[in-house]
Amino acid sequence: ATINDNGNSLHGGTRGFDKALWNAEPIESSRGPSIRCTYVSRDGEEGFPGAVAVAVTYALAGGNAIRIDYSGATDAPTILNMSNHTYFNLTGDPRKTILDHELMIDADAYTPVDATLIPTGEIASVAGTPFDFRTMTPIGARIDEDHDQLKKGGGYDLNWVLNNYSKKLRGAAELYDPESGRMMSVLTDQPGIQFYSGNFLNGTITGKKGIEYEHRTGLAMETQLFPDSPNKPAFPSAILRPGETYGHTAIFRFSVRK
Repeated sequence: ATINDNGNSLHGGTRGFDKALWNAEPIESSRGPSIRCTYVSRDGEEGFPGAVAVAVTYALAGGNAIRIDYSGATDAPTILNMSNHTYFNLTGDPRKTILDHELMIDADAYTPVDATLIPTGEIASVAGTPFDFRTMTPIGARIDEDHDQLKKGGGYDLNWVLNNYSKKLRGAAELYDPESGRMMSVLTDQPGIQFYSGNFLNGTITGKKGIEYEHRTGLAMETQLFPDSPNKPAFPSAILRPGETYGHTAIFRFSVRK
């Protein structure tokens, strides 16, 4: 159901590891077949302080799941907020849109953005808005409503403030395709999730079998710290200091609901 993977992307003014050349090796893991990708970002790369050693391990875990474990360490205080920008389309046909997919996000609030899609620092309630996905709702049901946040992103492209944040792994979202019966559950230990509805896909990305990915034919669910955390003191901190270890786990679990 994954139609494209743009690699590990960082939000809110952090290092752009998505353009880096990573070292990759298969590893033995109790969680299942795994591959470990590592990279060292030198001190001053893209203007950020500290040499940062990061690793991302992808595992085909039990229960039809993909588990992603991130880790990082630095020799000077720096900023680190790793995520994954895989596009999903549960129909199995990337020529179809994701508008009929039903989505649940366990979040009572979201972080509004300005005209440049950077969070303003406000934490706003989802109640009575097109951003209330606390129960399963078709993505296309409200995506074109007259709301300034939808207009700014051309659809959904916001960070949701997940409930029950305790730095422990818990369920954050569910995605369901009524046509195929496929379901994806998202688990994370992070405080936020960026839901992006593929608003800027325009046929310039070509995938398997030469298929061009068009408007809203894929969506991303990016577990993360809040975007622009370094500039928003009230947001969970993205600062990593020497002696600390950055850690982040995301699980995408697939099933079928009849």
